[in-house]
Amino acid sequence: MASTGVTGEGSDSSARPDESSESDVSSGTGGSGSSGAGTRVRRAAGALALLSVPVLLAALPLVPAAALLGPAGLDVAGPGALGGLLAAVVVGLGGSALLGPIVVDRRIARLPEAELDDRPADFVADRVATLAGEVGVDAPRVTVVRADAANVAVADGHRGSRLVVSTRLLSLPKADRDAALRHALVRLRTREALVATALLPALGAVETVALLATLLVGRRGERTAADRRVNRIHGYEPERDRIPSWAYAVGGVALWALLLPAWIPAAVGDRFYVAGGRRDADGAVARAGAAERDGLGNAVAFASDAAGAADWPPLLDRLSLVSMADAETGRVRGTSRQEARTRLARLRSKRAL
Repeated sequence: MASTGVTGEGSDSSARPDESSESDVSSGTGGSGSSGAGTRVRRAAGALALLSVPVLLAALPLVPAAALLGPAGLDVAGPGALGGLLAAVVVGLGGSALLGPIVVDRRIARLPEAELDDRPADFVADRVATLAGEVGVDAPRVTVVRADAANVAVADGHRGSRLVVSTRLLSLPKADRDAALRHALVRLRTREALVATALLPALGAVETVALLATLLVGRRGERTAADRRVNRIHGYEPERDRIPSWAYAVGGVALWALLLPAWIPAAVGDRFYVAGGRRDADGAVARAGAAERDGLGNAVAFASDAAGAADWPPLLDRLSLVSMADAETGRVRGTSRQEARTRLARLRSKRAL
């Protein structure tokens, strides 16, 4: 699959946007006046909300411990608690930034790497390097994975920048493929990939606990006729109502109550910073030219509608061109299920120009 899209148009890399379009790409987010200011305010609020998540998680054990063991003893508002809060900022942000690139690299290493020949592999690296030069960033390391999802993700951190692209995306037409790669490189230039990578461990922990709490609340206690039939076939009939359904619901509600202080800023940050960053990168790519705008719209539409979403790692979802979280995960995360449609409407309207 990769060879058909990679080798068929590998020689065509002469199309470059003009200088005015290139300056628009380098300028980051678009718009002027109050709409541009509102976008910057939302992005700043989303970034602060995301940065607070690892701090809140680290503060959960550190602040009570510091309050108990600090110089003020049990004085929760004393210097011990303040020291615990400062330690939570350092440990939370520092630990998440340290672990984020490591977690991403380990997840990428488990993906089925595409077995490309030397010529297609060299072409992909050369094309990414060319687009990186146009966008104004250093070319990241490129990993081509064998996946049915037409998606691309970009990560950044102390281990360097990385770009993960699926073979199905490489098989798209040249304009669509290059627009998707340019979109990833723009997010690398605006440092969105750096922030998202650094915060992935904390956001992943919040999302996992939120999913567990949701499953507990929605767990059904009764067994259907099909369940009882399967039990009889296997020769056993478990005790009825060993753990009542209301106990699961109470546990799920209690878990949600403990999680809310961290889940709310995580959901706000996902909506304002991560999803907003994708839209801002859409605008930057659209201003590079009509071909780039149309190609990006085609890539977003194909990636969001084509089969293969389950083939894309959930950990890379926040770093990707298109969010591929399932309905349950999307609701827990607080993201809009209409994000791709909204982006397509913007790209295909006059606002994209």
